[in-house]
Amino acid sequence: MTVQELPGAAAYRPTPPPAWKPLTDPAPLLPDPEPYRVLGTDAAADADPELLRRLYTELVRGRRYNTQATALTKQGRLAVYPSSTGQEACEIAAALVLEERDWLFPSYRDTLAAVARGLDPVEALTLLRGDRHTGYDPREHRIAPLCTPLATQLPHAVGLAHAARLKGDDVVALAMVGDGGTSEGDFHEALNFAAVWKAPVVFLVQNNGFAISVPLAKQTAAPSLAHKAVGYGMPGRLVDGNDAAAVHQVLAEAVQRARSGGGPTLVEAITYRMDAHTNADDATRYRGDSEVEAWRAHDPVQLMERELTGHGLLDDDGIEEARTAAERMAAGLRERMNADPVLDPMDLFTHVYAEQTTQLREQAARLRVELDAENEQHGTDDGGAGR
Repeated sequence: MTVQELPGAAAYRPTPPPAWKPLTDPAPLLPDPEPYRVLGTDAAADADPELLRRLYTELVRGRRYNTQATALTKQGRLAVYPSSTGQEACEIAAALVLEERDWLFPSYRDTLAAVARGLDPVEALTLLRGDRHTGYDPREHRIAPLCTPLATQLPHAVGLAHAARLKGDDVVALAMVGDGGTSEGDFHEALNFAAVWKAPVVFLVQNNGFAISVPLAKQTAAPSLAHKAVGYGMPGRLVDGNDAAAVHQVLAEAVQRARSGGGPTLVEAITYRMDAHTNADDATRYRGDSEVEAWRAHDPVQLMERELTGHGLLDDDGIEEARTAAERMAAGLRERMNADPVLDPMDLFTHVYAEQTTQLREQAARLRVELDAENEQHGTDDGGAGR
């Protein structure tokens, strides 16, 4: 017997379940057609002068940090460094917009954001010099470990934010990712869960044009990455990623929305990676010098400096003061990074398991015998450390 043959079948009118209907109006979720800007517009008049000056100081410091870290790779003091030169406005704004209780989830390129949030510059580079662990205590600084696999930090940010809300903690997580990371499954999973749970998390996509050598046009056919937000049921915002004031304002609004229970926001910052992907990359193979030079005219440090000097908020003394402070930071970083770290080979076995397995104990014992023999041969007593 079919459904149509059942008694009363003529009156049977199946209706779709509520889930078939739109859950929300998509129009308010769509980003503006052009990236939001503050510098050089009427909106700059409403910006806090103190905030603008602080952003400028941090931008100058950040630019010097990038150039010094890049130099350290050429000197063999760093194994690799993914420079964020050209993207400093995104890095600084992401760090400054958060409260102390909030969490930052950086990618591998976001060492500058971690430093701007207060992390020791040397600790921020520890992972990239090949030392053990991440170089800092994530809980102490509320900064998740620098994430080398693409986009895996995004679900972690959602999980932490959701857990914080369940516990009643007033915490927001800000997760940073590049345009290449939006092609990963972790990006989809994170945004989907965040929207369904209304998790207090903000996603900042730094669209610098390339996923190593792959241009954005070969990754997506979407109008913008911010447009992807509507598919998950969250707002998408498009902002000029080289305008530090605009990025800070857009992120501040997104953080406030998340903290007040409004759920997540996807922010796409349009920026540009001035340097190569890392020191191991030859960027000339996939982009021309003319393209790079065109973006130099939209340099985030110069944009902020012109805005401040044009409105009488910054003079030559202020510029020199910011540059001098940046040089002091670079000199300290250079001096400390030039000191060889003291390493203990026995640490190889310390953090593998809470309780060492039989195999690990045997391996550790064999290594200890070898180190003791070597120390006896060379007349040292440092357990192999320092080499």
